[in-house]
Amino acid sequence: MDSYVEPRLGRQADAIAPSGPSGVAVLAIPVKPVRVDGRRLRSERTRQLIIEAFLLLLRENPHMPTAVQIADRAGYSVRSVFQRFPDLHSLHVAATDFALGQALGTPGAPDTQGDRQTRLRSHIELRARTCEEWLPLWRALVANRGESPELTQRIRRARETTWQRMEQTYAPELATLGDAERTKVLIALESLTDYESWARMRELHGLSAEQARSVWIDAIDRLLPATPV
Repeated sequence: MDSYVEPRLGRQADAIAPSGPSGVAVLAIPVKPVRVDGRRLRSERTRQLIIEAFLLLLRENPHMPTAVQIADRAGYSVRSVFQRFPDLHSLHVAATDFALGQALGTPGAPDTQGDRQTRLRSHIELRARTCEEWLPLWRALVANRGESPELTQRIRRARETTWQRMEQTYAPELATLGDAERTKVLIALESLTDYESWARMRELHGLSAEQARSVWIDAIDRLLPATPV
């Protein structure tokens, strides 16, 4: 009969930890420290600063900034810009993703469980804050999308998110309507609370943010059907 030879586990098995409570030896596997790639982190930080510089320039002027302007604002060379983005369109798409992520991720969410006035005020508070903060960038995005399918898709996604929030917030009232009437009300709500509606109240009519919110709240309250008991 062949003799039994106990298998060895390599060098790690040569350093067996003291026996555990059951008396069975516990293999001590060394934990490797996580190495932080400083070069990659610096590159990502540079990329983010370039995106933020692009967005700041659009806030100041809705026209598409040049590579030189972006590089100057970010504090890097034009070469650094194109090392991270193959062209300005790619930068525009990346900046749009960042801006929409910030806008759609505005802290807080509409109250979808409260009574009518609580839900209405919660929705308008969030929507007004988003419009006040991101109006200049939204205008620049729409003005500079051109024939870009990527930017067109992102604009559509932002509008779909706004639509879905209204469906959730006003679900009790909308549930009392047929499909056709429900769609009409949602279209009216979307038009009423879009960026340019906010801009007209704030810029053309000179309303304060509080006054503008009050206009929206009153108008939506009249537009929505009665809340079911």
